[in-house]
Amino acid sequence: MLLEPSLSVTEQNLADRVRYILRSNIFGDAELERLRREAVPSSDGNATAGNAAPLIAQQTANVDAAVNIPFVVDSDDDGIVPRELEKMRSILEESMLETRSMPLENRPRLPRIPLSKRNRAVVWALNPMLVTYLKASRDLCETDSILFGAVLAVCHIIGAKLPMAGRAIQQSSAIPAWRKRIEDRIAKARALIGRLTSFRSDNNRPRVVRTVRMAFAGTNISLSQPDITQKLTERIDDLKQKIAAWGKRIRRFRERSRRFNQNRLFQSDQKMLYKSLERPEICGAGPGPD
Repeated sequence: MLLEPSLSVTEQNLADRVRYILRSNIFGDAELERLRREAVPSSDGNATAGNAAPLIAQQTANVDAAVNIPFVVDSDDDGIVPRELEKMRSILEESMLETRSMPLENRPRLPRIPLSKRNRAVVWALNPMLVTYLKASRDLCETDSILFGAVLAVCHIIGAKLPMAGRAIQQSSAIPAWRKRIEDRIAKARALIGRLTSFRSDNNRPRVVRTVRMAFAGTNISLSQPDITQKLTERIDDLKQKIAAWGKRIRRFRERSRRFNQNRLFQSDQKMLYKSLERPEICGAGPGPD
């Protein structure tokens, strides 16, 4: 009895189902053994436990063979056609050739690959191609280079973005325009405090006097009045309060930006987050929140 007569089942689809069942542990060992015996009948009706291992090996070989067979699917499916396999093979060879002579510190950081049917098909298609290279590997360093090149090839095929320089995340050091304006105000206010303090200490140089007159421009304060020292002190205290308020605003933004970057890094790469916590923080590094 056919439940779905219009559904075409390929060897690849059957192999995928078998691998999913084995990976998910849906059935126990005894149930899997019974299913294997029913699917692959033995020449001897009373099969013993001694020939169970060859049956398992044969079943595994059948699954692997089905996975390795290139297949053609409809345009609506997410499968891979043979010409795409050839293109993948060339990308794989280029990636492994690129990483073979690349130092470890110059390797780009690999992004997290999103789980999708298409990406999974790309990984399954590249797995059989690695057998030849892994068998010819002479040491662990070469094996690591092969595997890294394979992952790099997957990123190139699916179009994942890779950082261009080094393993470290290249964070933007752009400072917001409002923060630069506030920093300029703080610098000017500190310079003015220095001139006012110098004038209060009986420094009557023309440049200092001119700056003090500009600071009190638009007011009824004269530099020759008796309480000029008190007015200078009030003006200096007012500027110090403004500097403290501006600096607090910058510190609030810096703290919020630090939390924002740490939360985003925790979602993408927890190991890199813990490493960054051990290093001294660079002020102003990384993009801030919106």
